Amino acid sequence: MTHGLARRMFPWLAPMMIAGLSSAAYGQGATVSSPPELARVANGLKPGEWVWAASIAPSGPILIYVDLSRQRATVYRNGVRIAVSTVSSGKAGHETPTGVFTILQKDATHHSSLYHAAPMPFQERLTWDGVALHAGGLPGFPESHGCVHLPYGFSQALFGITALGGTVVIAGDAVNHVRTTDASLLAPIDAKGNPTTQDRLDNADFVWAPDKAPSGPLTIIVSKTDQRVVVLRNGTEIGRSVAQINDDDPGSHVINLTTGPDGTPRWVYVGLPGHDEEAGRPLDEATINRLKLPRAFYADIQSALRPGTTILITASSVGDDGRGERLTILDAVSPTL
Repeated sequence: MTHGLARRMFPWLAPMMIAGLSSAAYGQGATVSSPPELARVANGLKPGEWVWAASIAPSGPILIYVDLSRQRATVYRNGVRIAVSTVSSGKAGHETPTGVFTILQKDATHHSSLYHAAPMPFQERLTWDGVALHAGGLPGFPESHGCVHLPYGFSQALFGITALGGTVVIAGDAVNHVRTTDASLLAPIDAKGNPTTQDRLDNADFVWAPDKAPSGPLTIIVSKTDQRVVVLRNGTEIGRSVAQINDDDPGSHVINLTTGPDGTPRWVYVGLPGHDEEAGRPLDEATINRLKLPRAFYADIQSALRPGTTILITASSVGDDGRGERLTILDAVSPTL
């Protein structure tokens, strides 16, 4: 009996068959690295493929957004998109429920109590009646009994960074394909499942509201497309500013604030997938001079910097009306980071 015939006759066998198939059979592990422009890449993912760039935001609250309409799962850490994967959700009669869930239980070697002890690797339970995230079959359409199937390697990586109580939002419509999110660079909701509000600058040069998140890891996004800088702390946007970014490099780069051997702070590149050769390289003055910020906003950022702060330089949009504008900023500084 062929695998395809077996799956049609005995659909509950699909999870069990994973253990006996090579990863290529489900395309699992086909794509394991990507630059932060994940939205563009994600649109072309084939069943079983994913993109993962966790070093973009090495710490902060985790948020998982499952879009049933697009059969995609997007992972955000510290409010920034770090990964996208294809999924397979519940089929007709077993639809995956929508809503805001928390991770109730984690079990890397879970077996189903409903479907003949079928293995459900890296299970992250969302409801006590059987809905969970876990590794499973990925045929390119909804085929589960209500769970969200993920590629094996992706589910393993996700299992490693999540914690009990983490937020998982499931939205959309797998049948009617109601459009929900475009898997944007910034999280559409916060760690509590509430919609996020992004500050619009309108006529202001910048907005700075550090009291929204008094503590936590800091991520600074430099959007070359929007000519904007956004500051996130503990998953919450606390600042946004106009910027002049004189850089036509379409690639993305991550820079981390570290402490040198002499105890002084220094910025070094992180080896983002696709830019592994940059790992450990110090930030050079030529790159610094490509960015100009309002003087007062720069001073605010300087006061918030701590070791571990991450800068993401990207062509992705941060959702602002200034997209593509080339601005002349008065009373500006080139950061001496």
